[in-house]
Amino acid sequence: MPIRVLLVDDQPLLRTGFRMILEAEGDLAVVGEAGDGQQALEQVRTLQPDVVLMDIRMPRMDGVEATRRITGPAKDGPVKVLVLTTFDLDEYVVEALRAGASGFLLKDAPAAELVQAIRVVAAGEAMLAPSITRRLLDQYAGKLPAGEEQLPETLSTLTERELEVLRLVARGMSNAEIAAELFVSETTVKTHVGHVLTKLGLRDRVQAAVYAYESGLVRPVPGQRPARAELPVRVVRRARRRGRPATVPAGSAGRPR
Repeated sequence: MPIRVLLVDDQPLLRTGFRMILEAEGDLAVVGEAGDGQQALEQVRTLQPDVVLMDIRMPRMDGVEATRRITGPAKDGPVKVLVLTTFDLDEYVVEALRAGASGFLLKDAPAAELVQAIRVVAAGEAMLAPSITRRLLDQYAGKLPAGEEQLPETLSTLTERELEVLRLVARGMSNAEIAAELFVSETTVKTHVGHVLTKLGLRDRVQAAVYAYESGLVRPVPGQRPARAELPVRVVRRARRRGRPATVPAGSAGRPR
């Protein structure tokens, strides 16, 4: 069975481009399109897609609210949301991840990366690269607990091993990488991740990563910020064209469209 994909973007030309890319893949099927968040909700109910490619800035209802309604805690369906954005430092990205998105991708990402992201999300994994977790941590740096402040009580339900796994998930490591780091099998890692999600009431590892930052479990090193070389090449080039530093301070990124 092919992976059923719903395209949600207020620009018809972009939807056409995405459709051409995806329909060239034998294991992907575009089952519908929507031009705003409200239409997306209606299409999800009618078409039951596996993955929704969701734009953020749209009329009537934006992608964050649509994502929240599609994947919120009251929803039992298997629909996954992959957020599409113009800027990888967009302030709405964190809100979309918190709302239940399984990851995000730039609209100018290579076609192969888009296709792979859909497959990863459909398989139940999270599209959260280490470079993204670094910027998430940077964004939360000024809000996280400092020193030895007590962590939330909910974290006390986790074992030491589960806390360790949660920290590694928050740093963007895959199950295979965590297994190598802890000298255990991938199956064992998957079990620990499952326990973490269940105990904390989280939908997936993306929400687990955001929770780790918000709770203060993962803390920034004082004065340390993502290095210029760690940013994607396109971000550095865009910054140079605008005459701005490549490492943009949290919260200063421009909004898409």
